[in-house]
Order: sequence, then C-alpha cells, then structure tokens
Amino acid sequence: MESYKPWEENKPDGSDLVLDKVSFSWPCGTKALDNCSFSVPGPGLWMLVGSNGSGKSTLFRLISGMITAQHGHICCKIKPALMFQNPDHQLLLPTCGSDLLLSLPRDLTLDQRLKRIQLALEQVGLGGMESRPIHTLSGGQKQRLALAGALVSEAKLLLLDEPTALLDPFSQGIVLKIVKELCNRSHDPITALWITHRLDELNYADGAARMERGRVTEWSAGHLLLKRIKPLAGRRV
Repeated sequence: MESYKPWEENKPDGSDLVLDKVSFSWPCGTKALDNCSFSVPGPGLWMLVGSNGSGKSTLFRLISGMITAQHGHICCKIKPALMFQNPDHQLLLPTCGSDLLLSLPRDLTLDQRLKRIQLALEQVGLGGMESRPIHTLSGGQKQRLALAGALVSEAKLLLLDEPTALLDPFSQGIVLKIVKELCNRSHDPITALWITHRLDELNYADGAARMERGRVTEWSAGHLLLKRIKPLAGRRV
C-alpha cells in the first residue's frame, strides 16, 4: 500500500524528493504511473520530457498531495508548490499584492507581509507592481506572479507543469532565466522540477530525464538528453 510522507518528514537518503515503486491508475483503468522510482538529489533545475499520456501531470499531483498513490512510497522533504500552464487558474484576487497575500504564512506581522511581497515581486522582475491590477498583466507577467506566489509561500520545490507553453518566445526566456537563477543562486537555492515539450529548454537543465509509460529514466545532462532525442525536435515527444 501507499505510504506518503509530507514535506515535514526527514528524507531517507539525503535527496529532496524520493519516489519508490509508485503506481497510480485512474478510475477509468488508465495506468498513469507504473512502479515509478526516481529521486531529485537537491537544488537545481531538473526537467522531464515525455509524450502526452506518459504520466507527467499525474506525477506532479501525487508529489503535491492533490491525489494519493495507490502503491509505493513518496518522501518529499521540502515544501512543494504546483504551477500550471495557465496562470489564470491560480491567480484569484484583483491586484498583484492582494493575490500574494493568499500565499503568505499566517503568523507574519503586516510589515513582514509587505516586505515579503515586495521581495518576491522584485525576484521575478515585477518590482513596484503591488497595486497593479492582474487583468492588465501580460501572460508572461501573470506566470511570473504565480512564481512569486510560490516564493512567498516558502515553497522550496517548484513543480512547473509546462510553464512556458502559452507564452511568446520572449516571455518564455524570461521565465526560464528567472527560475534558473533561483535554482542556482548561492544563498538559499530552490529545487525546480520542470515538465517541458520545448526541447531547446533542456539546455538550461542541471539534469534531465524522459518519462515513458509511467516511469522516469535516469538523469543525464540536459544537453546530452537533447542530443539523443534531437531527431524528435520537430514534433512533440
């Protein structure tokens, strides 16, 4: 039977995230994960690439605790935050600052809340936009605001489900650069698990793997994985 340990628990082998023989099937009978085992060693930008139906989105919902594995073991040491393709699905209040208030820990003073909101917005390139109405933001700005929400929540594991899929090339590059910098900064780096169909994004990964038939292959350097699957670059993999 499944054994899920939330992010407060100790990690068994020093890794930020460990899955051991995890399986999950939907009520319709579709098997999304099949005896899936892998670990994320620590901070960095880790990317997964795979075809539709390979189990990537289900994997994220299991890690975040939205659904429960039917078999196997999940141990996530650090607090996760799930980011969707469409930021409109997670931005709820009318202004940037008010929306971020929803993600803040409740035990903060007003001054601490304002400072954290200010810092998070600055980290994603939206400094000074606390009062900006969300409906006036571009798609890329909305995705960066969703990222700021994860930061103020004190999440250390970002689960990014094709975060650049709906963005123009310029905005794609900005989001990718910001996440890469957060993962590789010298002070308090974060861990990001990023699902992508854009093969060129693998060049930015600290580690990359394919997901096939509900299982994750071994990690390799992003550029090496890209080289192996480059013949598929003209179509979704």
